[in-house]
Amino acid sequence: MELTIAAAFASSALVLSNLTSIALAASRLKPRRVIPPPAGPRPPVSIVVPARGVEPFTEQTLQRAFSLDWPRYELVFCVAHAEDPVVRLIDAAIVRNPKVPARLLIGDDRISANPKLNNCVKGWQAARHDWVILADSNVLMPMDYIQHLMAAWRRDTGLVCSTPTGSLPDGFWAEVECAFLNTLQARWQYAGEALGLGFAQGKSMLWNKPMLDANGGIQALAAEIAEDAAATKLVNGLGLKVNLVASPFEQPLGQRTFAEIWSRQTRWARLRRVTFPMFFAPEILTGAAMPLLLGLITAALAGISLPTTALCVLAAAYLPECLLAWSKGWYMSPRSITAMLVRDAMLPAIWARAWFGGSVEWRGNAMTIRTREMTELEEIA
Repeated sequence: MELTIAAAFASSALVLSNLTSIALAASRLKPRRVIPPPAGPRPPVSIVVPARGVEPFTEQTLQRAFSLDWPRYELVFCVAHAEDPVVRLIDAAIVRNPKVPARLLIGDDRISANPKLNNCVKGWQAARHDWVILADSNVLMPMDYIQHLMAAWRRDTGLVCSTPTGSLPDGFWAEVECAFLNTLQARWQYAGEALGLGFAQGKSMLWNKPMLDANGGIQALAAEIAEDAAATKLVNGLGLKVNLVASPFEQPLGQRTFAEIWSRQTRWARLRRVTFPMFFAPEILTGAAMPLLLGLITAALAGISLPTTALCVLAAAYLPECLLAWSKGWYMSPRSITAMLVRDAMLPAIWARAWFGGSVEWRGNAMTIRTREMTELEEIA
């Protein structure tokens, strides 16, 4: 009897925490809308875009970057190697859009084990303006991209970011990635912000350049293997906050395979495990797997119908999740619930995998995951 009560209580508590996270995220998120330019001063902005390789939507994301509704901004594209095929597309976009100041910088500054950060260094140093956005090349920037980032800046802000929301999936596995990005990862990140736990996200990062330069510059982001983890710790250490935009920006996905999703999700999980272990440990409790398992244990012990119990738990988990996506204009399809089921079946395996091994691969680059403290101990030894 006591085991039945305990399992029922734990299952209910997890379902309630899931609902609470959705409610908290919904309170911070707004449906996609166009923000007009502010009536006050609109300072010039530098957008540093590290790029590598050609992706299915590269031409579209490039053109969006040249179509922003902001009076003064420059684009600084960064590519590590001159032979990268994306160079040709960037050069062509610069020629097609002569009214927008834009440059392509080539070279690799080895300041860290993070290839993306190394690629950004030259762009940061070349940026002409006090406001700098570090923007991944696969962000589908809306016309009011800069307005959204600037609108989230407050007096106590040290950094403004946006999580990516998956869009334009081609095939079932891309829909699974949407389920990871949108109503799981973005949801929990916005719920954390609502609780005062703002975490940086490297897709779009708005910095005040003099502030970061006064605290170590872009090199300070090499303190952790992931630049967004280092950014979070740096900003919090200054007594400032990481804020998120009210409407996150899209990342068009195209086709995905199971292997690509597994590789990407286990890489991110390992990074979170190393950089924020206390927050990563309870991730095993997110998703529907654990409350479903505990609910079925309760039903088996109490002699209740297992199919009925499973249906109730899954409905309590996924209907509010679907409502969140629908209300915010995020991608939904008839296969979305199936994609959520597959995602949640993968989560325990991803969580377990994150505790073993420290090496990951990012676009062909082998990266050993370690904290700054681990590196310092090895140097002392």
